[in-house]
Amino acid sequence: MSLLQLLPQYHTRVWGGQRLKPAQPPIGEAWIVYEHNHIAAGPLAGRTLAEAAEIEGAALLGAWAPSLPPRTPTGRRFPLLIKLLDCADWLSIQVHPNDEQAVRLEGPGHLGKTEAWHILEAEAGAQLIAGVRPGVSAEALAQAIRSGTLPDLVDYHPVQAGDTVFMPAGTLHALGPGLLLYEIQQTSDITYRVFDWNRPASAGRALHLEQSAAVTDPSARVQIQRLPPLVENDQHPLVACRYFQLDLLTAKTKTLTLDTRGESFHALTVVGGSAKVATGDESLELGRFESVIVPAKTGAYTLEPQGSALRVLRASVPNGRYQTEAAS
Repeated sequence: MSLLQLLPQYHTRVWGGQRLKPAQPPIGEAWIVYEHNHIAAGPLAGRTLAEAAEIEGAALLGAWAPSLPPRTPTGRRFPLLIKLLDCADWLSIQVHPNDEQAVRLEGPGHLGKTEAWHILEAEAGAQLIAGVRPGVSAEALAQAIRSGTLPDLVDYHPVQAGDTVFMPAGTLHALGPGLLLYEIQQTSDITYRVFDWNRPASAGRALHLEQSAAVTDPSARVQIQRLPPLVENDQHPLVACRYFQLDLLTAKTKTLTLDTRGESFHALTVVGGSAKVATGDESLELGRFESVIVPAKTGAYTLEPQGSALRVLRASVPNGRYQTEAAS
């Protein structure tokens, strides 16, 4: 089947900036690989990625595709949600449930949200929140969530371009101003907002204090993974878990030869330079922040830099069909 170039969905946010797409109100998120993204061209043009998954099944998703709670009679779903985030102000402090908690709090068919961030740009002094300070008890944390004093207990981390942060479900977190990043997660967007920096309350920015207290893990800690010196024309693992794998592909002068091996789709997003993606009888050029799905059945394909150093983030699903946390 053909390469699937996706049309992003842009979402305005009170904390958004102007780097993804100049607009007022500002754009905070571009959903670039998502079940409901539409396909730009080819035999499946106009259909959503979810519809393509239903039509093509394992040919698109691969032998390693997880078995997820169905939204359709076929049970086919695309297992990842990938976004770009442009943060001009603090995001709310928030937390996501795991699979079991999502079912218990939101109902059957819902998934939890484990995610990871890869920092693309960071202004001087940029930081984020991830986890709570050591020694904070569950009781003190629950009280801070309910009383609006949470910023006193959370853990602040300075970050820079190239950093990667793995964020398991249950970890309190927030992104700070001056960050532009790539976010990969389970195909779920359940968010429990805990503290919103005293912004005016609105229907779209409600707090979820009881749900947050129920799912927050006070022992959750994160480590910021610094990017080591890169070797050009290579593949660099960034993060892997039961839900997703993320690698950074770099090329300056040579063409990379890659292979899905029928195991998983490859979701490619250009984050530096521009690329030509080519299979045996098809090619496609991508600019910065453009994405394409290489179906699992494609097998070998090439990635060629177009006139400048190329950086591409490649997302896939890992070996083995994970069981949801509700069943483990």
